[in-house]
Amino acid sequence: MAEPDAKPGQPPADAPTPEDHNALLAVRRAKLDALRADGVDPFPPAFPGVVPTADVRAAHPDLEAGAETESTYRVAGRLTQRRGQGKMAFLDLVDRSGRIQLQARLDVLGDEKMARLLDQLDLGDIIGVDGTAFVTRRGELSLRVDDYAVLAKALRPPPDAHYGLKDTETRFRRRELDLLSSEETRELFVTRAKIVSTVRRFLDERGFVEVETPVLQPLYGGAAARPFTTHFNALDRDFYLRIATELYLKRLIVGGLERVYELGKDFRNEGISYKHNPEFTMVEWYEAYADYEDMMARVEELLPLVAEAANYDGEIDFATQPYRRVGLIDVIQEATGIDVMAHPTGAQLAQAIKDAHIDIPTDDLEWPGLVDDLFSKKVEPTLIQPTFVVDYPKALSPFAKDHRDKPGLVERFEVFANGMEVGNAFTELNDPDEQRARFDAQVRLAEAGDEETTPYDEVFVQALEHGMPPTGGIGIGIDRLVLLMTGHKSIREIVLFPAMRD
Repeated sequence: MAEPDAKPGQPPADAPTPEDHNALLAVRRAKLDALRADGVDPFPPAFPGVVPTADVRAAHPDLEAGAETESTYRVAGRLTQRRGQGKMAFLDLVDRSGRIQLQARLDVLGDEKMARLLDQLDLGDIIGVDGTAFVTRRGELSLRVDDYAVLAKALRPPPDAHYGLKDTETRFRRRELDLLSSEETRELFVTRAKIVSTVRRFLDERGFVEVETPVLQPLYGGAAARPFTTHFNALDRDFYLRIATELYLKRLIVGGLERVYELGKDFRNEGISYKHNPEFTMVEWYEAYADYEDMMARVEELLPLVAEAANYDGEIDFATQPYRRVGLIDVIQEATGIDVMAHPTGAQLAQAIKDAHIDIPTDDLEWPGLVDDLFSKKVEPTLIQPTFVVDYPKALSPFAKDHRDKPGLVERFEVFANGMEVGNAFTELNDPDEQRARFDAQVRLAEAGDEETTPYDEVFVQALEHGMPPTGGIGIGIDRLVLLMTGHKSIREIVLFPAMRD
């Protein structure tokens, strides 16, 4: 049946009105009162012994139509459909694992319980059922309801079965309603959980230790980003929500943990886009006695495992290895004709961009920002298959070690797929004097007006003075990894509660 015409963001013309909705709420309240009047607790404390409906289906894969069993099960979930009245009715019960059909019969339940099931319960109510498995004449595995209990009376109706939850803004702001009405959404976030579990298992099995570092930090660092600032009342000073876990994790490498990782939230006070949420999930790991080549090998191990866990079936080939490797300087020159290393100041590079008639802003940007813009706007969207972009200019990478063979560059890579950065890695800088010099360069950029520089962290430099072994490190964005593996177009789809404008 075709839906009536409606303007974007508005319900169809024949959708329920606010008055209709208020009347429905009143009816549900009256049914709640009736349950209590009958001595039924509509919100009992527990219902032990429940099994997933998927277990019921798995136990009876090959029964013929009309088959009876003596197998009994206790299931629980939300009522989503009801068909029939009088002596027999069929209902659909949905839990996290799926749907199962229930058959309610007057000769089994008796007059009072049958009437309550049909007249006092509503779609959206949560019930528990003790039932016996059988197969209907049409061949559908079902449970005959031997007994049931009301577990939670829903005082608001679920999203309309016909119109669903159409408004995108509502789906993101009221994710519980999106999950309630969409099996696809529930499956998406189960897949996200499988991806996170796979990343953790991958690192645990390779001897990495999961740690927790401060979310509230007296000095932010580890990335080029603007922080969120908050006031710490007990200490009477401003603190920052972390933008990365890098500097604390490398201090743990100094302390001798050798292989560490953290999977958790970072926060960057930046714009909201289809591929960035200011609050995001990141995994960073650091490995002593390794370099960025070892990090590439780890990524090539990890991504096929994540694709398998997510049941990825898109066009990106994660299995064929090694992944393509291209130099940042080379790939920018191929796309734009500009050798950025031949234009070593911001003014020179800005003029080269104008001379090449490349349509990107050049005002108020220093050299690193211009290089980043050239790459992100002219190269990044073309990197569809897994690609390591390697060997970045030193000015773009304050924590990466100088390249052992290419002066002016550092041993850094970013991994891209489907036109999006997924991870960023270095052979980590462990020379404290060089790190001081890099911090000084960042301070000069900040004084010139760059708001996304790395502040000077003397405590970190002093940690390096105690000696940090050669180390490889990487950060991978979990949200972007989920976006990549599930085929969605916006990061708001794969974050349960994304940041939203009023």
